[in-house]
This record gives sequence, structure tokens and C-alpha cells, in this order.
Amino acid sequence: MGMRVGVDIGGTFIDFCLWDEAKEELHSLKVLTTPQTPGAELLRGLDLLQERHGVSPSDITSFVHGTTVGINTVIQRKGASLALITTENFEDVVELARLRMPEAYSLFSRRGAPLVPRDRIFGIRERMLSDGSVEQAVDEASVVAAIEKALAKGVDGIVISLLNAYRNPAHEAQVAAIAARVAPQLFVFRSSEVWPIIREYERTTTALINGYVHPKVSDYLEKLIEGLESRGVVAEPLITKSNGGIMRAELGKRACVSMVLSGTASGVMGAAWVAKEAGHPNVITLDIGGTSADVALIIDGQPQFGLGEKIGDLPLYIPSVAVSSIGDGGGSIAWVDGFGVLKVGPESAGSAPGPACYGRGGTQPTITDAFTVCGFLGQHDLAYGAFRPDVGLARAAIGTLASRIGLGLEQTAEAIIRIAISGMFVEVNKLVARYGVDTRDFALLPFGGAGPMLGCFLARELGMQRVLIPSRPGVVSALGGLVANVKNDFIRTLFIMAADADSARLREAAKTLQADGTAWLRDEQEFTGEAAYAWFADMRYRGQSFEIEVPLAQELIEAGDMAAIAEAFHRAHEGIYDFCDRESPVQIMNLRLVVSGASSKPYLRPLARAATAAPVAEQTLKVFFDGDWHLVPFYRRAALEAHHRFSGPCVIVQDDTTACVPPGFGATVDGGGNIVLERAE
Repeated sequence: MGMRVGVDIGGTFIDFCLWDEAKEELHSLKVLTTPQTPGAELLRGLDLLQERHGVSPSDITSFVHGTTVGINTVIQRKGASLALITTENFEDVVELARLRMPEAYSLFSRRGAPLVPRDRIFGIRERMLSDGSVEQAVDEASVVAAIEKALAKGVDGIVISLLNAYRNPAHEAQVAAIAARVAPQLFVFRSSEVWPIIREYERTTTALINGYVHPKVSDYLEKLIEGLESRGVVAEPLITKSNGGIMRAELGKRACVSMVLSGTASGVMGAAWVAKEAGHPNVITLDIGGTSADVALIIDGQPQFGLGEKIGDLPLYIPSVAVSSIGDGGGSIAWVDGFGVLKVGPESAGSAPGPACYGRGGTQPTITDAFTVCGFLGQHDLAYGAFRPDVGLARAAIGTLASRIGLGLEQTAEAIIRIAISGMFVEVNKLVARYGVDTRDFALLPFGGAGPMLGCFLARELGMQRVLIPSRPGVVSALGGLVANVKNDFIRTLFIMAADADSARLREAAKTLQADGTAWLRDEQEFTGEAAYAWFADMRYRGQSFEIEVPLAQELIEAGDMAAIAEAFHRAHEGIYDFCDRESPVQIMNLRLVVSGASSKPYLRPLARAATAAPVAEQTLKVFFDGDWHLVPFYRRAALEAHHRFSGPCVIVQDDTTACVPPGFGATVDGGGNIVLERAE
């Protein structure tokens, strides 16, 4: 029994969740980030945990951390200077990509610049065939020449991605050994060790992202480990991964690409656990922090995963939680373009200087300032008493826009909120269209510091009937680290037919993958509990260009039952495209294993008291929405009891966030302290 801590660092706040296993109590905390001194906010949070909850660093038995350092490095293009070594005559793979424009119907659409410019891509003489046999051995002189050219360019590291290395990595290993001898000062990554899949562009891009973020991620994790040790935290830190799992921070120094979406995935996993505990299997999550809004789907209690998720303008070809990001966070700046049109984001005020109402030197108007002008904020402290929004400063900031667009102060503030909602509306519709679901069949689960402020307004626009506000919505991402399992993905490209003649190759690949997965879990993660194995195959009809992922029962693989495996693909194809062709031969391109070890989960006690009367508002204040001022009750979240019922419009105030409920919603507090909002028919 001990203290388990989950931490999530966002653009404005660092969030803490503390689970006291002995007392079965959950505590939370928010601390403003310090961009000028990264890591100081983490140590400040540890101090506050000891000060407020009596938690000594030596009492912490588990420390799980979600971070945005990887994704921010890519988005801001502040990563390592890389050289790419590839097979001679294949130097243009990165530039050619898939010859698709990001927006097919926009004349102004353009692809983002590659992480490695063409003058730092060097071909070497070697050739591995698609069956893994060697046609031309590695020419060492060409490798040495390429490395010397890379050194002349002043690169930090080298990424090696050779033709057909997914089938046989021997040549990549040989080139890496030469690089270690000729230029030991450079770090080296091989595509076959990062993510060994067929298709050169996808494999190369994933390896490049890994190398690009490596110095910053490795340095960050090193300082994290040292900082915790200096404070007396004996537990080895764990990092949340893009696939919703966790791993040892030490391993993250090289497996950097697997934690690029660390913080984002942690929020989805936390929200999925909250929704499951509350009995809501189908939800749309809305994570709004200070910089962005992230939207994800949970269907039948399971977060949705995908390949090719966008990291800025780059695709990431490893399994990751499927999330759509929008540049509309609480700190997103409102501005007027050259045509006099009011816009919001993507630039954010962050925590320094922050929204104008924070009183930290910010002067540009943000979404948070708009809510303050409209009266939703400004009467109560935010972020566990860190500060109280300054209404005067918010009004001054919004006033700079009101004079330019010819609207009143409150009308301008509400216009900012509506523009932010419209951007979220578009992205949510894109997401649900991809999965073919109806928003009316889902509950919206808003979380993050600004999620409950905007969530109900978005639900109203989407026609959603139900909104679920967790008991601690502001720290759900930090909670995600406490509920995540140790987890990793392993893949093997097979390129075989779903036919009896190839069943032995399938079984052999599965045996190897399971051995690798077990070794990773037992040896590298030191996990001693029971392991769980989930199998997937990327399959297609012969002649198709792309595959679909098909879950497979382990019994089918062990039996080599290719007919049943092909039938599983037919059913999956029919479910997605509404047709299948059982006469066409089926190919198995990749076999993938997800190995996981379950962590212990917090226990959320039900509320101690059940309501016997209607809740009493702490205050009744004027709030501006729907074009006019309204007298609205303000409820204190800590005073609400199980089965309390009330209706919108109202505002719910708590330490980690503020929830704004427009008219038309009826609220009920469930036994776990969640607020369930239902729209009146």
C-alpha cells in the first residue's frame, strides 16, 4: 500500500492526481506551468502534495507521467538535425510521400516540409530483396562517404531506412555498426527497430519522427528522473504512451515515437475509465486545456485506435489513440484578420503570460477572457486557489476587438465563444463520420480545465441529449496515468495468403511475436502479473492497395485455421463497406500483437450523503448568453450530494474547473459524484 501519483503537463497547467491506496482516497491539484524553467512546476507540485496532503516523496510508490514534449517538438519544428541513409536511388521516398495533398479540393493546400531536407538524404549501395535475400551486399565505402557528408552538414543523428529492411534488418544493422565506429558522437536509429512495416514511406517517416524528437525527449526524461531522485522519490517514473499504455521512462529515451501522443492518449484513457465507472459505454470525449481541444470516440467502452494519426502535418504510423485536435483551448487568442473577420486560435497565450484575466501580463483576448466578460468566471478562484480571474483586465482585452468589429463588449465575447464552438462542431462531425456513428447516440464527456465551460454549448449544437461531467474534470488526463496498463505493440509483416499453405508462417510469426512481447513485459518492464495478449491482422483482398485491421482469436492463429481467419476479414470488410467478396483471395499483410499487464485501479467511493432536498445556490449572478443577460444560480460542486437535481441555466464552480450549463438541460448528480445532464425533449 502506498501513494500513486499521476501527472499530466499541458500548455497552461500541470495536473496531479494522487491515489492513497491505504485510505482509498483520491486527491487532485493544479499548478501553473513555467515555460522559462521547465520541470520547476513538477517540483512545486510535489511540494504542494506534501504541504496539503502530507505526502512525503518517499511515500510515492508509483509515478506515472503524461507529457506533450514529443508532439510539441514536432509541431514547433524544434527537433534534431537529422541525416537519412537509404538505399541508393531511393533518396526521394520522403519527398514523394504518397503524392496526396492534405486538402484535395483546396488550390492553396500544400504538404508540410519533410523533417529531413533533400540535401541531408544519402543513398548507399546495397540491395535487399522483398523475400529477405541479399542481391547486393552493403558497400562499406559508400556508407562511410554518406556518414562523412552527414558530419559535414552538422547533423545530430542518423536515421537508417533501407529497402525491404522490414523483411531482413541485417543491412540496417551493418550500417548502424559502421556509423557507430565512424561517428560515435551521433545517435543512430534503424527503421527496422522503430516500426518494421512494409511500405518505405510509412516506415521511414515513423523512424524520422523517432529520431527528430529523441534529443528533447531523452533530455526531458533524464531531467525528470534526476529531479524525482533529488526529491527522494524512489519509485521509477513511468510514461504514458500513444497507444494508451505506460512504460518505464528509461525506455522512453529511445522508444520516443511511442510517446509522441503521451498526454493526449492519457486523457482519453482517463475519460474511458470514468465513463465505464459511470455506466456510459458510448461517449465522445472533449479534452480542452489551455492550448487545444482534443476529441475522441469511445465505443462499447473501448477507445478507438488508428494508424496514420496526424502529428502537426506529419502522419504517425504506429498504433495510437485516435484523436482529432483543434486549436481552440481556453487560452486560444481571438483576433481579427485583414478582412475584418473575427477568428479564434490556433495561437495560444499559454501560461506565460496567459489570458489577460490571469493578471500575469497577458493583454491579448482569449476564450477564457470571453467567458469572464460574460460573467461565467471572475467570482471565484480557479486552479485550487491559484488566482481569481480579473474581470477588468478581461474586459479591456475583449474591448480591443469589439471596437474593430463594431459589436458591444458582451456580444463580442459571445461571438468568440460561438466561433470556438463552431470549430469543434466541424471536427466532431468529421470524426463521427469516419466511424459512421450518430452523435445523438453518444454522451459528451467534457474534461480538462476548459472542457466543462464549453461542453454543454457544443452538445447543444450537435443535438446530443446527454453530457457527463466527471467529479474531477480538470485532472482527468492525470487520472489516465493511474488507470493505464503496461502495454506495447509488436508487428511482423508477412505478406502471405490466408490459405492453408501459409498457415505455418503465420504460426511461426505469432510464436516469435509472443516471445518478444513476453520478454518486453517481464524483462524490460519488470511486470510480474498476468499478461494479456490481443491479436490483430492487417488484411485485404488481393489487388487492393490498403488493408483493414481485423481482430483475431489466438485459437485461430494457433490452429492455423485460415478459412476462419479469411471469414473474419470478410465480415469486417462487410461491416465497413457494406459488401464483401468471399470468392476473392485474401492477403494477410501484417500480424500485430498487443501485450499488456493490468495495473491496479483507483476505487472511487460513492458520495457519503444522498440529497433530501434541492441544492442551494451559493450565489445568483448575471450571466450573458444567447444575446442577453440572465440571472443564473451558481452551485458549489463540493456541496452537491447524490441524487441532487437542478436545471440550466446555471454555473457549477469547483477547484479544478467551471461548468457552464445553458437552458434546456436538466442535471442529476449520480452516486459517484458525476453530473449527468439530460436535454429536455
